[in-house]
Amino acid sequence: MNLTFDHVQKSFGPLKVVDGFTHEFKTGELTALVGPSGCGKSTLLHLAAGLEQPGQGQVLADGKRIAGPNPSRTLVFQEHALYPWLTLRDNVALALEFQGSAKARAREQADGWLGRVGLQGFETYYPHQVSGGMRQRAALARAFIAQPQILLMDEPFGALDALTRLSLQDVLRQLIREEKPSVVLVTHDVDEALYLADRIVVFSPRPARVLREFNLAHREKSHDLSDLAEEKYEILSLLGIDVGSRPLVPQPLAA
Repeated sequence: MNLTFDHVQKSFGPLKVVDGFTHEFKTGELTALVGPSGCGKSTLLHLAAGLEQPGQGQVLADGKRIAGPNPSRTLVFQEHALYPWLTLRDNVALALEFQGSAKARAREQADGWLGRVGLQGFETYYPHQVSGGMRQRAALARAFIAQPQILLMDEPFGALDALTRLSLQDVLRQLIREEKPSVVLVTHDVDEALYLADRIVVFSPRPARVLREFNLAHREKSHDLSDLAEEKYEILSLLGIDVGSRPLVPQPLAA
């Protein structure tokens, strides 16, 4: 499902957050949004989710104006947002129950999804009984169980330690390969964007303006990002971060 912003403007009182933003997020791609804090990235996700409406312009899903929330579009927050009085199983199943699924069937599918994110055996645990990384795994299962066509992610791993974050990036990447939603990911972690994204959009300070777009769709990825050193240098430079001299790019040997 394509997601299109057409000359979108959004203000909160006198504060203009988004000003004339036009962009198309393509079906089946993961696009990472990178930019300074407060530049409007999260606001774009809220507009796409239908939680906010633009002051001017329109946001479209496959050519239809987004007027409000819809199960085809799921928003994942930095905090897991699990209900503390429900088990992990029931938290995940709730996404299907809200859509009218029978409780028994929803819980059965929830168990399957918890297994897919590495939580088999923890179905009856409550959120306070498991680690932050495990809670975020459950949040991923809840996001994917409804099979959204557009997945909107707002710093989903930002509160986790480095090793847990790397592990969950791998889980997310595998789920995206299997389920093929269109994904828009807001992150302040440039390495995370380089590892996960097919495209990276770099924003200016508020109001958000696109400084540059990087197409990484056909690059082989691993957590060793040495072959993307040039792109990382460019992104950090656009964000105003002093990264020293430009990295050396290996040159092919002469014949």
